[in-house]
Amino acid sequence: MSSVLSYESLVHAVAGAVGSMTAMTVFFPLDTARLRLQGVVNVLLTTPLWVVNTRLKLQGAKFRNEDIVPTNYSGVIDAFHQIIRDEGILALWNGTFPSLLLVFNPAIQFMFYEGLKRQLLKKRTKLSSLDVFLIGAIAKAIATTVTYPMQTVQSILRFGHHRLNPENRTLGSLRNVLYLLHQRVRRFGIAGLYKGLEAKLLQTVLTAALMFLVYEKLTAATFMVMGLKSTRKH
Repeated sequence: MSSVLSYESLVHAVAGAVGSMTAMTVFFPLDTARLRLQGVVNVLLTTPLWVVNTRLKLQGAKFRNEDIVPTNYSGVIDAFHQIIRDEGILALWNGTFPSLLLVFNPAIQFMFYEGLKRQLLKKRTKLSSLDVFLIGAIAKAIATTVTYPMQTVQSILRFGHHRLNPENRTLGSLRNVLYLLHQRVRRFGIAGLYKGLEAKLLQTVLTAALMFLVYEKLTAATFMVMGLKSTRKH
């Protein structure tokens, strides 16, 4: 036991910790890039399922927009078959470009959350549960509002059955994303980019606020159980 707790063992432990911290610091950008790539891969793999899901949800709905062509799918497999047959296999990835941009939604959310938390901690020593809940809700509301126009375009592209600019029918391209944004603003005004935002905020803001509250409480409890002093005050 004495050999384990010797000065030499302590030196090795400190050297190992410093080496590990150095390696983590040097390669942390690669870890960040890995997480971003995981988000991109997830978008590419799941977009076909979201396209089919969106079309099946909206099937049978009555639209006042004459540019939308109605669909008739008997199920998931039939939807895949008809989309590939009539529009080509790439149509399964409609809305990919907006989806890739929406990967930054959580980054915006956490940026505002941490910023608001730091501002509050300058005025008080500890955040209450209500404080955490409110700044979590505000951060998610900002992230959702900023990215909502892309979510609107994403839904339109996933549905797919509308008549786009005949000069460029490549759904999901940057050109058509801008075209759809322009058309929506021209037809409905700026408010057209935010139709349905109230329901989306109600869904996401409360969920995110509760998530941040649970996260902070679990973090505090973990530090307490481990007998460590957290540098984060909550």
